[in-house]
Amino acid sequence: MNDPRDDHRALLLRVARRAMMERGLQPDFPPPALAEAQAIPGPATPPSDTTTKDLRDLLWCSIDNDDSRDLDQLTVAATDASGTRILVAVAHVGALVHPGSALDDHAGTNTTSVYTAPMVFPMLPERLSNDLTSLNSNEDRLAMVVEFSADGEGHVGRSDVYPAMVRNKAKLAYSGVGPWLEGEGPIPPAAAAVPGLDENLKAQDRVARALKNKRHDEGALELETIDVRALFEGDRVTGLVPDLRNRAKELIEDFMIAANGVIARFLAGRSFPIVRRVVRSPERWQRIVELAGRFGDSLPKQPDARALNQFLIARREADPLRFTDLSLSIIKLLGRGEYVASVPGEEVPGHFGLAVSQYTHSTAPNRRYPDLITQRLLHAAFRGERTPYSPDQLRALADHCTKKEDDAQKVERLTRKSAAACLLANRIGEVFDGIVTGVNLNGTWARILVPPAEGRVERGALGLDVGDRVRLKLVRTDPERGFIDFERLGGGDASPPPARSRRGGRAAPQPPRRRPPRRNAPHGTSGGGSRGGTKSPRPPRP
Repeated sequence: MNDPRDDHRALLLRVARRAMMERGLQPDFPPPALAEAQAIPGPATPPSDTTTKDLRDLLWCSIDNDDSRDLDQLTVAATDASGTRILVAVAHVGALVHPGSALDDHAGTNTTSVYTAPMVFPMLPERLSNDLTSLNSNEDRLAMVVEFSADGEGHVGRSDVYPAMVRNKAKLAYSGVGPWLEGEGPIPPAAAAVPGLDENLKAQDRVARALKNKRHDEGALELETIDVRALFEGDRVTGLVPDLRNRAKELIEDFMIAANGVIARFLAGRSFPIVRRVVRSPERWQRIVELAGRFGDSLPKQPDARALNQFLIARREADPLRFTDLSLSIIKLLGRGEYVASVPGEEVPGHFGLAVSQYTHSTAPNRRYPDLITQRLLHAAFRGERTPYSPDQLRALADHCTKKEDDAQKVERLTRKSAAACLLANRIGEVFDGIVTGVNLNGTWARILVPPAEGRVERGALGLDVGDRVRLKLVRTDPERGFIDFERLGGGDASPPPARSRRGGRAAPQPPRRRPPRRNAPHGTSGGGSRGGTKSPRPPRP
C-alpha cells in the first residue's frame, strides 16, 4: 500500500483550495455558472452589420505553453511595399460572457485564473476558456484585432483596433519555436506544414526584436527571472524544473506590450476611461542604488529607469549566470503592479518597468478580468455607445482586481513553496547558497538556487536586506503549511526569534512543530508552480 505521505498531489490540492477560500477566491464554479456555460450553443458569431472584417485567410498562429488550451492570442505579420504590419488577434470573450451573468459574477469574484502546482483553477469554465472562447487550431473565431505598423528601428506607426473573424492555422509552442528562431532546433512540424508560415514567423521575430530594442533605448528594464514548475512522478513531487525564456516567449511578450499600448491609446483617443496597468516609481530606490554600488556602479539619487537599465545590461554581460538573482532583487524592490482606473484628462502613473505612460491589460480575457473589462470598453467604443461603466465603478473594479491578483499570487506562491517543501523534506541539515528576496515586519525570506525554492530565515536574519547573498542550512519543512525554514551560516544573530501566539505577543517556548505566525514572502517567486501539475507557470504580467 502506498504511504499517504507520498501523495503530494492530494496534499497540494488541499493546500491550494484552503488558501483560496481563506482569501475569498472560489475554487469551484457555482452551478448557475456551469449551467450558463453548457447552455451556450457555440462560438460567438459576428453581428449582422458589416463592421467585422474577415481575416481568416491570414497566416495566423498561436504560440503558448506546450499544453495550453486557453488560447487568448494569435499573431501574424503582413508585409507590403509600405513596410510591415503586425496583427494581434485577441479572443472575443466579451461576446459570450455578459455583465450580470453567473459566469461574469464568478469571473469578477476571482478576477484571474489561479495557477497552482496540482492544478489550474480557471477564471472561466473550460467549455469557454478551452473551447468556445479559445482561438483553437482550425476553428473560426470572433476576435478583437490590434493592428500596428513598425519599422526596423522599432517605431510604432499607424495603428487600429477592430473586430474580425480569424482562423488559427497552427498551434505552436514556445519550446519548439524558440530554439528554431535561435538556430538551435528544427522548425516545428505544425509550422512547417503551413506554406509560408516559416518566413512569416521570421518576420514577426524581426519586428519583435526591434520593438524590444526600442523599448530598452527608452528605459524599459532588461530583467530576467526563472519560473519553475513542479515535476511529478505519479503523485510525488520529484523535481523543480526551470522554465527558461527564449526568443518565442520574448516575441509574444513584445507584441502583447505593443498591443496593450495601442488599445490604451485607442480608448484615450475616443475619450473613454481606461483601466491602466501601472508600476509606480520605486519607493526603495535607495536600496537599488546600494546594490548597484556593490558592483562598482553608481545610479542617480532619484529613480531613473534608463540609468537602471544601463546598469542591468552591463551586469547581464558581465555575469549572465547570476543575472537572474540580481533581476529578482530588483523586481522585489520595484514593487508590484496595480490596476488604476482613469478618466479622460486625468493624470495617472505610468509603468516604470516598461517605460510607458499609456498601458493597459487587454490580451488575456480568458485568464484576467481586467482584460474582459477593457474588451467591453472597446466594444462600446466601436459601436459609438456610452461607456458601460461609471468612473466610480471602474475605480472600484480596479482596486478589486489589484487585491484579488495579489490574493491569487499568494495562493500560487504558497503552493509553490508547499511543492518545494515536499521535495526538500528529506534534505534537512543540508547547506545551500541563497539570496535574500524579502524583508518586512513578518520576517526575512531567501531563495536557494539549486533547487530554486524560497523560505524564511528563522535564525541569523539580523541585518539582512534584499539582494544579500547568504549560506543557508535547511532546518525544517512543513508542506501542509508551505513552510521552509533556514538558518543563516557565517553571520548574524544565532538565536531563533521568540515564539508568538496567533494573536501576537510573546508566548511560552513551544515544541519544534509550533511556529510563530507568518505570512508568505512579499511578492516573490519560489518553489515550482505549474498549470495542471505539468503545465508551465502563469503567463507573465508586465
